[in-house]
Amino acid sequence: MRQLNLDQLRTFIAIADLGTFSAAAKALHLAQPTVSLHISELESRLGAPLVVRGSRRVLPTPAGAALVERGRKLLRDTDDAVEAVKRQAEGRTGRVRLGTSTGVLVDLLPQVLEALGAEHAGIDVEVSIRGSYEAMERLAAGTLDIGLVAIPQPPVRGIVVTPWCEQPMMAFVPQRWKAPKRVTPAWLAAQPLIFNEATTHMYRLTMEWFAAAGFAPRARIELNYDAAIRSLVAAGYGAALLPLQKSTDMARNDRMQVVPVTPKLTRRVGIAHRQHAVLDGATQSVLKVLTGFRQL
Repeated sequence: MRQLNLDQLRTFIAIADLGTFSAAAKALHLAQPTVSLHISELESRLGAPLVVRGSRRVLPTPAGAALVERGRKLLRDTDDAVEAVKRQAEGRTGRVRLGTSTGVLVDLLPQVLEALGAEHAGIDVEVSIRGSYEAMERLAAGTLDIGLVAIPQPPVRGIVVTPWCEQPMMAFVPQRWKAPKRVTPAWLAAQPLIFNEATTHMYRLTMEWFAAAGFAPRARIELNYDAAIRSLVAAGYGAALLPLQKSTDMARNDRMQVVPVTPKLTRRVGIAHRQHAVLDGATQSVLKVLTGFRQL
C-alpha cells in the first residue's frame, strides 16, 4: 500500500467534520472535483470505502471513522512539526552555545540575557567561560556558536569578528596603599603585581602598556579569573590592571581602590561567529540582541 497523502487526509477529515463535499471544498479553498478526487484516491490507497453519501450529509464508514480518529492526531503532529521547524528557522526557539570571559559575563552579559529572555523565551543560551583563543578554536570546530572575544584577533577562515564594546582598563590597588590620582607604568611596575595568565590577550595588552614606557615587570601570581584577582587585590596581595566593570566596580569598596591609568588603556571586545549564511535562526536572534547592546 502506498503512503498516506496528508492533503487527501485533511480533505477527508474536513468532509467528516462539515458533512458535505461542497462545504469541505469551500473551507479548504479547493474545487469540488478536487475534493472528490482526493477521496477516491484515498479510498484506492487504503482499499476500503471511507464515506457513505446520504441525501443531506456524508457520513464516514466504520473504516472511515477509524481513520478520522487517527488522522486527527497525525495532522496535529504534522502541524506541530511544521511549526517547530518554523520556530527554529525564524529564531524563536533553539539552543545557542556562547563563550565569554568572566569580565563580560559579570558586567554586560546579564543585561543581554535578560533582554533575550523577554524577546525570545524559547531560546536556551548555554554560557561557558572561555578565553578568546579557545573561543576562536571552538567556533572554527563548530562546538561554539558565538564568542565574545578580545580584539583584534588573528583571522580565522569562516569566522566573522565585529567590534562590540570597549572597556577602560583601570589600576586596582589595595585600599591601604597610597596610590597617585592617576597610575603610571613606572609607579605600577614598582608594586607587587597580579597578572592574567601569559596565554591571554589581557596579559599581552598589559605587557604592551608597560613595554611602551620601558618596563617589563614580573607578577607575583598569574591567573585567569577576574573575580579572584579582585579578591587578591582587596586582600592586599598586589595590584592589577583590569577592565572596569561598571555594574560592580563603581560601587564604594573599603578594601580596594579603582584608579585611572595614564597613558589610557582600553580593552576591546568583539562578537565572533560563523558566516551568517550557515547560522541557524536562534543564533541569529541572539546576535541581533547582542548587537543592540553595542557600546562603541
